[in-house]
This record gives sequence, C-alpha cells and structure tokens, in this order.
Amino acid sequence: MVRHPKTHAANERFAKFSEKHLDSLFTFLRHLNPDATNWRGEQAIRPAVVNRKVWGGNHTEVGALAQARIMSGMQTCKQRLADPFEFIGRQLTAMSPLALSLPITAR
Repeated sequence: MVRHPKTHAANERFAKFSEKHLDSLFTFLRHLNPDATNWRGEQAIRPAVVNRKVWGGNHTEVGALAQARIMSGMQTCKQRLADPFEFIGRQLTAMSPLALSLPITAR
C-alpha cells in the first residue's frame, strides 16, 4: 500500500504518512489493552463541551483555562471515585497544591 508510486499527490502524501506511522496505527491489533478508537477520550471531555455550549463558551483565555483545569480535576476525581467538590474545596483552601489520594470519599 505504501511502497508503490502513486499517481495522485494526495494519495502519495497519505502513503508517506501511513508509512511513517505504521507502527502506531494498528497497535490495537497487536495488544489487548489499547482501544481501537478514541471514544473513551471523547466521552471524558463531553461534560466540558456541553458546559461550553450551554453557557455560550468562554469569553476570555483566562476563563477557558480555568474551566479546563476545573473540568480536568473533576474528571480525575470521577475516575478515582473521589468527591470532586470536596477535592476542589480542599485545593482552594490549602496553602500548597494537594495530591489526590485514593479515594477522598468513595461514592
């Protein structure tokens, strides 16, 4: 697929890309653990996307950064079975950043 000369420039670019990334394109076929798609990643950021659409997006770079950090922290808490509101509250009142223990409060 990648070795034969291509007559169309776009096909040649695709063949070069495929050859360069061949080892990583089909990892999911050689190993049991990786997913074949990024579905889990897309689902993980879905709450942030919905929040942005409902509230009309972020009007400043600072607002976008704050939302990204809060949503990242909340998602991490969710994955570790910790209460995100308790964790964020503790972070806001701590003198220095706290590590997320497993779990803060199991749900």
